[in-house]
Amino acid sequence: MHRNEEPVATKLQRIANKARVDKQFKFTSLFHLMNKSLLLECFAQLKVNAASGIDNITKAEYADDLDANLDRLVSRLHQMAYKPQPVLRIYIPKPGSHKQRPLGIPTLEDKLVQAGLVKILQAIYEQDFIDDSYGFRPERGCHDALLALSQSVEGEPINVIVEADIKGFFDNVDQEQLMAFIRHRIADKRILRMIKRFLKAGIQEDGKYKASENGTPQGGVISPLLANIYLHYVLDLWFEKRVKREYQGFARLIRYADDYVVCFQQTADAQHFMKAMQARLKQFKLEVAPEKTKLLEFGVFAQQKAKARGERTATFDFLGFTHYCSRSRDGRRFRMKRKTISKRFTVKLIGFKEWLRSNRTLTTAEIMKTSAAKLRGHFAYYGVTDNSKCISSFAHQVTQTLFKWLNRRGKRGCYTWEKFTKLLQLFPLPKPRIMVNLLST
Repeated sequence: MHRNEEPVATKLQRIANKARVDKQFKFTSLFHLMNKSLLLECFAQLKVNAASGIDNITKAEYADDLDANLDRLVSRLHQMAYKPQPVLRIYIPKPGSHKQRPLGIPTLEDKLVQAGLVKILQAIYEQDFIDDSYGFRPERGCHDALLALSQSVEGEPINVIVEADIKGFFDNVDQEQLMAFIRHRIADKRILRMIKRFLKAGIQEDGKYKASENGTPQGGVISPLLANIYLHYVLDLWFEKRVKREYQGFARLIRYADDYVVCFQQTADAQHFMKAMQARLKQFKLEVAPEKTKLLEFGVFAQQKAKARGERTATFDFLGFTHYCSRSRDGRRFRMKRKTISKRFTVKLIGFKEWLRSNRTLTTAEIMKTSAAKLRGHFAYYGVTDNSKCISSFAHQVTQTLFKWLNRRGKRGCYTWEKFTKLLQLFPLPKPRIMVNLLST
């Protein structure tokens, strides 16, 4: 950056201020921000060991001649000579299943350009997105969505929950409709053209090219933002500005990417929403996944109604947790509690066992240190209010699995629990504990 040049962060903040003040303003001059300073910042934020795309260029190799590489990249961008390459599609094992999970890997320069576009677009759209959109946004996450859900269910007269999930959302986004949505705010033709190029870049699998007529760029850092823009117009604004105003009782939609729940006071409102939602999604070539979408009684009176019918209270899943009706410890107050989804628990445990199997040649010290890191990561996410039993069970299972695997290294039975206890003193595993408070009051 030249001495008199304004920092990129300052320029982006000025754009954000304009977007916040004038909700109808269309930005006509943004592409000049795709400069060396911005791309250098994006490069620094790339993961060091990230997989390379179809050109096989790694971050370390690109860094060997970083200044020249960035200069050439900026030149191609501003001559509109830059064309994204197809995303490399590979498959990785899906823990707990014989299925393979598809993974998209863009080239390093495509990651850089997408990251730059994200910074520019985010400055604008963060001023537009509603508060109850939590997925893939700065300073927001799953735990924020879960806390918002607790506040509604425990603090409002909620009687019905709609749990919804959009079927194959990222693969079925209508690209033309997405571009139409973006043009509500962006009138810079070069920005629009570059986004369109990424949408049309396609996929390379087993050396064969496949065009991408629908969906967002696989594995691309821009995909979550484009998804949020799409659902902002398809779902969020539609619910807030039109649908909710027709309802008699309280209603709140809480969304994390394509996974969302809607809280209702009135059953009739929830039933109307279920029909209206499916019709609305169909307009934009989307549909809900039937097995993950349902309407259920939930809230302070749900237990009483279920008991009168001789049934158990219904539960629902959201962001890795099963939510169920309960009471506070003294029994005086309704509480919505959560536990790790049983299938997710099993998959995580299978994933740990598979990691052990594929890394059994590591030293004992490396296995113990990595296992401790994996447990810390598990507790950081699943260690939420009321989930003590599940995280304690997970820690116990991991410990037992470690003992069994270490016992296989020598003559079976020669590695005693006493020896393992001494090893745990040398390489202690973290104790399960609640890391996140999700109490609504």
